[in-house]
This record gives sequence, C-alpha cells and structure tokens, in this order.
Amino acid sequence: MTRRANASGKLAEALAADYLQARGLRLLGRNYSCRLGEIDLILADGPALVFVEVRLRRNLEFGGAAASITSAKRQRILRAARHYLSGRPEGPCRFDVILLDALDPDRIEWIKDAFGE
Repeated sequence: MTRRANASGKLAEALAADYLQARGLRLLGRNYSCRLGEIDLILADGPALVFVEVRLRRNLEFGGAAASITSAKRQRILRAARHYLSGRPEGPCRFDVILLDALDPDRIEWIKDAFGE
C-alpha cells in the first residue's frame, strides 16, 4: 500500500468513526489486529458490539467500495472478531460496513448488519 493510500485509509476511518459517533455509537477501538485479521473500528451501539469495516474506493473501474469486500476479506474480519471476543462475556454483536467513494461525510453509505452474522 502506498503512503497516499494508507493516509487516505486513515482519513476514511476517522471520518467513519466521527460519523458513527454522531449517530450515538461509542468508539471502543481502532485497528484491532491479530494474526487472523484486522478490524477497522469497534464500537458499542447500546448493548451491541459493532465491528466496522471501512472501505474507500475512489476509482470505480473495478467496482465500488462494496465490491472490494471479498469473501476472503469477510472471513479475515470474522476470524479477527472471534479472536477479539474470546475471553469476553457473551453479548450481541454485528458487522457493519461504511462505504465511501470520496472523503466526504455527505457521501457515506452505512450498511448495518452487512454480513448477517
């Protein structure tokens, strides 16, 4: 990943975190990483734990941001979430996705329970 892409990714994650917090979610963590995968944002929505994947795709030539969430990417997110949850009390959780085609809060698409897990 280039420095520019990495910087854009961090800005997208910050934008997503601000967007979700403005809608009442509470930020618990950013960039949780383990050998199994990574989770961009972890938030609380009432009693539910919300794992959020943030996708920024400015070039639509190969599909939009949603198309960039492959089956393999989804599996890495699920494995990382299971790792995060190990040793914690059980409770409700869901997987949301924030899609951006520009670094513009007015163009955020929030998909709740995107994985149906």
